[in-house]
Amino acid sequence: MVIEQIDISDLLQTLEQSLQQLITQRQLNNPIVIGIHTGGAWIAEILHQRLAIQEPLALLDISFYRDDFSQIGVHPKVKASRLPLTIEGRDIILIDDVFYTGRTVRAALNEIFDYGRPKQVVLGALIERDGREVPLRPDCIGMAMTLPQGQRVKITGPEPLELDIQNPGERS
Repeated sequence: MVIEQIDISDLLQTLEQSLQQLITQRQLNNPIVIGIHTGGAWIAEILHQRLAIQEPLALLDISFYRDDFSQIGVHPKVKASRLPLTIEGRDIILIDDVFYTGRTVRAALNEIFDYGRPKQVVLGALIERDGREVPLRPDCIGMAMTLPQGQRVKITGPEPLELDIQNPGERS
């Protein structure tokens, strides 16, 4: 079920404004924007342009860093991570599409720290939904959402970006 009443462009604008304020408040210097594949990469690409970030956009595939990797095996569509040569001492803006349990972001942070120790990491998510399982939370969001148990929220795209709420057993 695609949700018509939620305008993704409004969510992107809210997230962009929140990130811009945080960039100023926390004095991020020449930050690197890193998008988590797949939806987070789409969102990061848009925000990278809107925030006029000078550093090239970086992309992260956390497939090998997932805490359920040994149970689910390798996903057949693993994409290469594309990170700068040095993360050490850099300001990072990490972008995900939907922040749910926190496990994806935990895996992303593990991979980032394998490349070096950043100065600081700002976490942005288009949607933060209920259901955290690890003690992480985004710094900036487009919107917060509470869903009944069993429902999932997914961003589809990249063109057009749409918000999809899935009921148990439903596939997009």
